[in-house]
Amino acid sequence: MIPEKAFAAYIGKRTEMTMKTAARPSKAWRTIEIILLTGAAVFLLIGTMSLRSQAELADKVVRLHVLANSDSEEDQALKLQVRDVVLARATEILEQSADRKEAEARLRGQLLELERIAAEEISAAGYDYSVTAQLADTAFPTKEYDGFTLPAGDYLALRIVIGKGEGQNWWCVVFPPLCTAAAEDVPTAALAAGFSENEVGLITEENEGYVLKFKTMELWGQLKERFA
Repeated sequence: MIPEKAFAAYIGKRTEMTMKTAARPSKAWRTIEIILLTGAAVFLLIGTMSLRSQAELADKVVRLHVLANSDSEEDQALKLQVRDVVLARATEILEQSADRKEAEARLRGQLLELERIAAEEISAAGYDYSVTAQLADTAFPTKEYDGFTLPAGDYLALRIVIGKGEGQNWWCVVFPPLCTAAAEDVPTAALAAGFSENEVGLITEENEGYVLKFKTMELWGQLKERFA
């Protein structure tokens, strides 16, 4: 017979070996962990780069955002009339602006004038809606225009709010003057405002993979808002 002490020592050693074996991850699990960690790191890196790309674009742009009083046919038509006069005057104001910082300063100095000409257009059309003009950081979805596309994200915007501002809105880019530029002139206007060649290629969709980049920017923007 096996002595009791020897048997107990044997059982203890076997138990210890079993526990060590159970605690030691298998080679397959280690491989899976490495793949998952690598994937997470790549995902975070791409997200960080995407947000930075959108932020760099936003630092060179001022959007125009016109909000109608309501969705009625009359209010929507009025919105476009107000858009036309505000866009024309804002383009004149910004004509000599070298960059977004200068464009912002010029617009801030002329907000009351822009508000006045919007109010005059509203009154001339036979309405008594109030109207406000302000510069504010505003969240925009990805938007395609004639000749260029801007990714979703926060941008400085010249906001013109007509009446209750509850109707469908209209937006474009007032600086650089991409809304008034012909599609073929967009690259030149963007470069003059300080866009890099890569940024011009991205917004004009000449940069391969722009769809994936924009979708990534939009996804990370949504995640940023959800966890902010």
